[in-house]
Amino acid sequence: MKQTIKCLVAAFAAMLMSVAAFAQVTTSALGGRVVDVNGEPVVGAAVIATHTPSGTVYPVITNESGRYTMNGMRAGGPYTVEISCLGFQTVTFTDLTLQLAETFALDATLNEDSEMLSEAMVIGAAASKFSAQKMGSATNISSKDITSIPTVSRSITDVTRLSPYGGNGMSFAGQDGRTANFTVDGANFNNNFGLSDGLPGGGSPISIDAIEEMQVVISPYDVRQTNFIGGGVNAITKSGTNTFKGSAYVYHRNENMRGNMAAGKEVAGARDKDRNTTYGFTLGGPIIKNKLFFFVNAEYATIPTVVNRWRGSVDGVADPDAYISRTTLADLEKVSNFVKEKYGYDTGSWTDYPATESNLKLLARVDWNINDANKLAVRYNYTLNQAWNSTNGSSMDGGVRSGFSRFSQYGMAYANSLYSMDNLVSTVSVDLNSRLSDNLSNQFLATFSKLDDMRGTNSTDMPFVDIRKDDGSAPLPYIALGYELFTWNNGVHNTHISVKDDLTYYAGDHKITGGINYEYQMADNSYMRNGTGYYRYNSLEDFMSGAAPEVVCLTYGYDGEANPAARVRFHKAGLYGQDEWSATENFKLTAGLRLDGLFFDNQDLMTNKAIYDLEYMVDGKPRHIDTGKWPSAAITVSPRVGFSWDVLGNNSLKVRGGTGLFSGRLPLVFFTNMPTNSGMVQYQAKLNGTGANGGSKTDMNQFAGGLLMREELLKKLLELGYPNTISPEDGTIPSEISAVDPKFKMPQVWKTSLALDYNIPVSFPFSVSVEGIYNKTVNGVILRDWSVNGVEGFARFNGVDNRPIFQDFKQTYVDAAGKTKNMPAAYVLENTNKGYGYSGTFTVNMRPIEGLSIMAAYTHTASKEITGMPGSNASSVLNYMGTIYGPNDPGLHNSQYVTPDRVVASLTHSDRSNNHFSFIYEAWRGGSNYTYMTANDMNGDGYNYDLIYIPTDEQVANGDFRFVSPDDAQRFLDFVHVDKYLSKNQGKYAEAYSVYSPWTHRVDFSYKHDFKIKAGNSTNTLQLNVDIKNILNLFNSNWGVSKYMNPALGEGRILKYEGYDKDGYATFSTPSAVNGNAQIWNNSVSLGQCWYASVGIKYMFN
Repeated sequence: MKQTIKCLVAAFAAMLMSVAAFAQVTTSALGGRVVDVNGEPVVGAAVIATHTPSGTVYPVITNESGRYTMNGMRAGGPYTVEISCLGFQTVTFTDLTLQLAETFALDATLNEDSEMLSEAMVIGAAASKFSAQKMGSATNISSKDITSIPTVSRSITDVTRLSPYGGNGMSFAGQDGRTANFTVDGANFNNNFGLSDGLPGGGSPISIDAIEEMQVVISPYDVRQTNFIGGGVNAITKSGTNTFKGSAYVYHRNENMRGNMAAGKEVAGARDKDRNTTYGFTLGGPIIKNKLFFFVNAEYATIPTVVNRWRGSVDGVADPDAYISRTTLADLEKVSNFVKEKYGYDTGSWTDYPATESNLKLLARVDWNINDANKLAVRYNYTLNQAWNSTNGSSMDGGVRSGFSRFSQYGMAYANSLYSMDNLVSTVSVDLNSRLSDNLSNQFLATFSKLDDMRGTNSTDMPFVDIRKDDGSAPLPYIALGYELFTWNNGVHNTHISVKDDLTYYAGDHKITGGINYEYQMADNSYMRNGTGYYRYNSLEDFMSGAAPEVVCLTYGYDGEANPAARVRFHKAGLYGQDEWSATENFKLTAGLRLDGLFFDNQDLMTNKAIYDLEYMVDGKPRHIDTGKWPSAAITVSPRVGFSWDVLGNNSLKVRGGTGLFSGRLPLVFFTNMPTNSGMVQYQAKLNGTGANGGSKTDMNQFAGGLLMREELLKKLLELGYPNTISPEDGTIPSEISAVDPKFKMPQVWKTSLALDYNIPVSFPFSVSVEGIYNKTVNGVILRDWSVNGVEGFARFNGVDNRPIFQDFKQTYVDAAGKTKNMPAAYVLENTNKGYGYSGTFTVNMRPIEGLSIMAAYTHTASKEITGMPGSNASSVLNYMGTIYGPNDPGLHNSQYVTPDRVVASLTHSDRSNNHFSFIYEAWRGGSNYTYMTANDMNGDGYNYDLIYIPTDEQVANGDFRFVSPDDAQRFLDFVHVDKYLSKNQGKYAEAYSVYSPWTHRVDFSYKHDFKIKAGNSTNTLQLNVDIKNILNLFNSNWGVSKYMNPALGEGRILKYEGYDKDGYATFSTPSAVNGNAQIWNNSVSLGQCWYASVGIKYMFN
C-alpha cells in the first residue's frame, strides 16, 4: 500500500506541471503476465506488439512480477504480439483485435529452449470474448458492426441501437438525451446548449464512414471517463495505414422508396417531395511508410423535403390520421388576404411547405509515429447543416398555454412562420501518447470545439399572432401567423476547449494512473422571444374586427440595442487517480477518486438591484436573488471501485461490477436564462387583463384597433411606463426572473452494477451476460418558482381528492409608489437528492458458423425523478409537469425519457458469394409516455397540468368523489375498469408519465453485394446495397406501426374539472369518448411508421 501511495503522489506531482481536460479514452491497451511452465514470473521478457496494417510498433519489458501493459495503442487491428526472452521459446500471437477504451488481457507461458532456436505460434483468434478486462457496463461497436448495421439515416443514433441501453436517440438509462456525453477522438460533440435533444450539426455531426469504433458506456469505473449521468458515447475516427485505401459512395432515397400505408390507411402527403442524396469519399494511406499516415473524408447531402404535412380542411372537421386540421382553408385564405391588405404582410403559403436542406461534412486526420515511444494523432472536423423547422409547437407567455401544437388537428400556421437553422460544428483534437520508460507512459489530449446554431426565416418584420378557437375546456390553437416568435435575433455560439494529461505507472501488480484536466466552456445566446411582438386573440372575429387582444408581449433591448445577448462562461478543473490492482491471477480490483471543480466567470453579469431588494420567503427563510453572481465554486468528489473476477481462470466465467459516483452536465440554456431574464440584458414585457400567468395586469382595450408593429409597440410600452434604459444601481423588476441557487452543483448520481458473463462450452463462440444497475440521485436538478407560497395553510377541497386550492398564492411586495404587487415569478435552479433508477439486462452473443453473428438483448429500465427539465425556457419546465400540490412540489414520478422495456437483436451474415445480409429487430414498450390529468386548472396554480385522483367504486358510490351526473360517473368507472393503469391504481393520485404506449415491433434489413474487380495487382470492390427500415411494413401495413393515445381522450385529460359544489367537493365531467368501450390506443398513421428504403453504391480500393 505504501508503494501505491508513493507512486500515486509521484504521478500527480508530474502532472501538476501541465494543464489538462475532461477525459474520454481514445485508445486501447494490452496487458498480461508472462510466466514459465512452473508459474514463476519471467522478468525482463520483451513484448513487442505490431499493428499489422500500419507497422506501428509498441515495445515493452515485463516487470518483476512478470507483468506488462501497453497504453495508447490504436484500437482495432489486427495485431501481432511477439514475446521473447533469452533461454525461452519465442511465442507469437497473431490476429488480435483491441477494443476501444478496454485492456486486452494476453497472458503467456514460455517454455525453456535449450537450443534457443525453436518458436511457438499461437493464433489470437482463439482468444475468449471476455479477454477484455471490462468491469462496468459498456458496449463496443466495431467498424465492421457500423458497416453492417441497417441504416437509412446514416446517423450515430442508428448505430447506438446496438447497445442494450440505446434505442431512444441519445437518451440512456431514462435520462435526458441532452445530458449524454458524445466525444469523437476526445473532442466535444455534445449538444451543449440544449435547445433540442439532437446532436449538433443537425443531428449528424460526423460521417459514419469516418468512424473506426464506438463505445457506449453506462457505468465505467475508470475515473478518466466522466461528464454523463445516463450514458456516454465515445468514438474514434479512422487512421491511415501502409496501404492506400479509399472509397467513393453515393446513397439515395426519395418519396417513392417508402410506403404510403400505415395500419391500412393511406398517409397524407406520403408522395410529397422528400429526397436525400448523399455523396462522399474516404482516402487513407502512408505519407512515410511505417511512420506518417493520413485519412480524409468528405460527405455532402442535399435534401429537398417538406417541413409540415398538416393541411387545412374544407368543412372544419379534423382528421388527424390524414393530417387534416379543423382550421378551414377558407379561414386561412381570409386571414392571409386580410393581413396583406391591412399590414402589407405576406403570410406565405397555407397549402405547401417545401424546404431544401443540406449537410456538408469534412474530416482530415494525420497519425505520426514519431518513434517507438511517441505516437501523435491530429484530427480536424467541419460540419455545416442547413435545415428548416416547423413553427414552435405551443410555447407562449402571459397566458395559459395550449396543450396542442399550432400545427395539429386544432390549428394551422403559414409557410413564412417556419424558421431555418444553420448548425455549424468545427473541432480539432491533438492526441500524444508517449512511453517514457518500461514502467511509465503518458497521454496528452487537447481539443477545441466550436458549435454554432443560427436561426433565420423568410418572414418580414411582423408580430407573431395566435388566434384561438376554444371548446370550453382549454385554450386551443386555430391560426398562427407572423415572424416565428423565437427566431428574431436568435443565435447560439458555443466554444469548448479541453486539455488533459494522464500519467500511468506500473509497479509490480499495480497499474497506477494519475491525471489532471481543464475544461473551458463559453456560450453566447441571443434570444429575444417575442422579439417582433406577440398577440393572442380569443377568436378569429376578435382579430378581424380589431378587438382587444387577450395577451400582448414584446422583448426589447435597452437604449435601442438591437441584438442583446447573454453569456455564460465557466472553467472546470479535475484531479483524479486510480490503482488497477491484479490482486490474484483471477481477480482484478480498481479503486479511484476524481475531484472536479466548477468555476463560473462573473464578469458577464450585472446585479439588478431592484431584483436583489426583493425578499422572497423560501422554506420559511428570507432569500434574495443576485443576478450578478453565478454559483460559488463547488468541488465534486467522485470515488469509484470496480472489480473483475475470472472465476474459473480461463476467461469462460466472469463476475464483474462496481460502485461509484458519476458527475454530468446540464444544458447551458438553463444557465443563460439567468442573464437573459435578469432585466439587465433586455426587457420582456408581458401584458394581460388579469395579471395571472406572469403577465402584468393591464387594460387591454388600449391595444384594440389592430396590431402595432415592433417599433410602434415599443413606443406604446414606453408610454405606459416600461423602462427604456437601465443601470445596475437602479435596476428594474421584469415580469419573470431566472436564477441559479448559489450552492448549485452539476448533476451527480451514484451507480452500482453487478454482472455475470459466461461462455457456454459448445463448439462455437456462444456467450450470455446478465447485468443489473442501480442509480441513486445525489445531486439532481430541479426548478422552483420562489414567488409561489408553500401550500401549508391553503384551503383544500373536501372529499378524497383534497388537494390544496391556490388562491392569492403569490408572494407580494410594495413598490416605490406604495402599491402592493405580486412578486415576479422567480425560476431558480436548485438541487435535490430525490430520485433513483434501476435496469436489468440479459444479452446473448453467438457465432454458430463462419460469417454468421447473432446478438439479442432484453433490457428493463425504471427511473424516478422530480423533473426531467424538459424544454429550454425556465418557465416551460413547469408547464410540462403533472402535479397535485403545485409547480414547486411535483413529487417523485417516472421519468418522461424512460423506455421501460426494450428488446434488440441483430443478425449479420456474409457468404462466400460476396453477399452480406444484416437484420436488426427492435421492440419496445413505452417511448410515448402519457399522464392522466384534468382539463381546466383544477387547483388554480396557473398551470393546466393537474394529475387526476383515481377514485374507487366505493368512493364514488359514497359521494366522496363527485361527478356532475350519474352518467359521467358510470362512464368514467367503466373506463377505469378496462384501463390497466387506472384499474391497478384506484384510490391513488395518478403518477406523471406512467401510462406507456403498447409494444412496437420493427425489423430493419440491409443487403450488400460485392463485385470484385481486378485492377493491376490489386483487387478492388464495387458494392451495391439496399437498406430498408421497418421492412415488415412493406409486406403488411399493420406491422411495425406504433400507437399513441386516442386524441378523443385529450392526451390523457379524461376528467374535466367543473368547479366545486356547495359542500366544497370538486365536481367532474368526462368527455364522451371516456366509457367502457373506449379505444385507448390508436395506430399512428404517419410516415415514420412506413417502410423506407435507401440504395447505394460504393467503390472501395486498396
